[in-house]
Amino acid sequence: MILDVVAAALILLGSLLALTAAIGIVRFPDTLSRMHAATKPQTFGMILVLAGTFIRLDSHPDGGMLVLTGLFALITAPVVAQRVGRLVYREQALGEDVLNEDELSSRNGG
Repeated sequence: MILDVVAAALILLGSLLALTAAIGIVRFPDTLSRMHAATKPQTFGMILVLAGTFIRLDSHPDGGMLVLTGLFALITAPVVAQRVGRLVYREQALGEDVLNEDELSSRNGG
């Protein structure tokens, strides 16, 4: 009974985080902000949903696949975000007011 409540709470909280990530992707004005919304709350929300599902499965053989799915998301999301950020920078698709300091420019040794 208690595990069902904990699992439901984790799944609900993870779903709400994924919903806020989706709203952020639609509402944020630039690519870097959208990238932040697409990686951080969405990944954490998915981990919470997977944890709630893992609790609810209760020693089912598919639990290992849930753990592997969570690890894959934790490993790949930061890499994808970094590559998208570099692509946006390289294509100069940034507004003038987005960066306070350009650490990647050739003038700064980057």
